[in-house]
Amino acid sequence: MHPWEISFLLDEAEQWAQAGRRARKHDDRLKGLTQINAFFENSTRTLLSFEIAGKRLGADVVNLAAGASSLKKGETLLDTALTLNAMQPDVIVIRHESSGAVALIAEKVDCPVLNAGDGRHEHPTQALLDALTIRRRKGRLEGLTVAICGDILHSRVARSNFHLLSAMGAEVRAVAPPTLMPTDVERLGAQPFTDMEKGLKGADVVMMLRLQLERMDGAYVPSTREYFRTFGLTRERLAAAGDDVLVLHPGPMNRGVEIESAVADDIQRSAISEQVEMGVAVRMACLDVLTRKRRGEWQ
Repeated sequence: MHPWEISFLLDEAEQWAQAGRRARKHDDRLKGLTQINAFFENSTRTLLSFEIAGKRLGADVVNLAAGASSLKKGETLLDTALTLNAMQPDVIVIRHESSGAVALIAEKVDCPVLNAGDGRHEHPTQALLDALTIRRRKGRLEGLTVAICGDILHSRVARSNFHLLSAMGAEVRAVAPPTLMPTDVERLGAQPFTDMEKGLKGADVVMMLRLQLERMDGAYVPSTREYFRTFGLTRERLAAAGDDVLVLHPGPMNRGVEIESAVADDIQRSAISEQVEMGVAVRMACLDVLTRKRRGEWQ
């Protein structure tokens, strides 16, 4: 995605963020369109965010629950894509545990497809909402130092943020234990740090990541207690960053594992709740923009 495209989507989302704080939040521009949220991997906040976004735009929103899907009965992903396409949806939102699954489905359907997270690969709308949150608080993205800390290895959120933030002119750092640091992190646009204090020094934004124990098939960390002792975000550790540092977390948080409650709940520094709010705005912008051609607004 080019910087101008990112800026365009953030500007569109900013309008929906402002609209979301009004008493009347509903807009009918997607009235008569069908949105399918096909989540083959469990999710709460992302699914809810896309559902609220679609309904606020007036779409007919249908959720496909992962546990009840035909994939559990042996149907291939390709067959599922063809089945969804036969229902003539106007936009499909996909979340899947396998990297590349969303791209495969997008090739087989006749409508726009939004990636709500695929394996360890990407989570583009999360990166957009993170960028919107930062821009609203800091006024810009260019020139900021952003430290992304924690389980970098298993994080699609980190990968999407590396691409977006570096494209927008931010200095991006990846801060993690050696066992959770990808070998190609510099190629992804981030400077690696395996020392938490050094990685946080002078940072304008600190983004903590969830320790994804469910994706680990080996001993990546000695214990969650030891992990918090060396890489958990505490007030003392945060002091190494800038005085007006902004704290983010994509959620769900493991308090006492990657972040302490005193930091997560600090109303001056933490924008974690605002990230959730911006998630709805960003997803409204994406749904609106991707369906404009279908609605005859773009040729």
